[in-house]
Amino acid sequence: MDDEKIVALYIQRSQQAILETRKKYGAYCRVIARRILANLRDVEECENDAYLAAWNTIPPQIPRKLSIFLGRIIRNIALDKHSYNTAKKRNNEFEVILTELEECLASSHTVETSYEAGELAQYISQFLYTLDEQSRNIFIQRYWYSYSIKDISLHFQMSSSKVKSNLFRTRNKLRFYLESEGLYI
Repeated sequence: MDDEKIVALYIQRSQQAILETRKKYGAYCRVIARRILANLRDVEECENDAYLAAWNTIPPQIPRKLSIFLGRIIRNIALDKHSYNTAKKRNNEFEVILTELEECLASSHTVETSYEAGELAQYISQFLYTLDEQSRNIFIQRYWYSYSIKDISLHFQMSSSKVKSNLFRTRNKLRFYLESEGLYI
């Protein structure tokens, strides 16, 4: 079933919408959550919470691209679950990913204010379009989908050190870009 029909089912408040969403996007949602969370029960819980959030959000919101809409929902839910699970303990691969990006985004008041206004996401999106396709895809796989360096190197058929180097250069470019936009202090 195509996305427009699924969204129409949500608007009609038909429970079939959730079944069709699970059928079409279940695996996609689980992959996103699994990259952030290690526990399969947590992944399953996040998936179900994402369907509930979509049910509660559509309407009034009507997503233009259902996959991106669901991806954002499940990623946010998984990040919240990760924060809850690691409140007292650290040492997780996802913590490493967050630490890598912290160098680019670690500014006190300005980034928080910009993030709350949604500006930071827009600037990062604009920045990503300045990159070549491979660098953009590597960055997105690492920092959106939380792929490991090893998985990225296998996907792009390059060495792990080349992936790390690419990510390092991209983070530096991002930091410079944000500084030039007045978002990094």
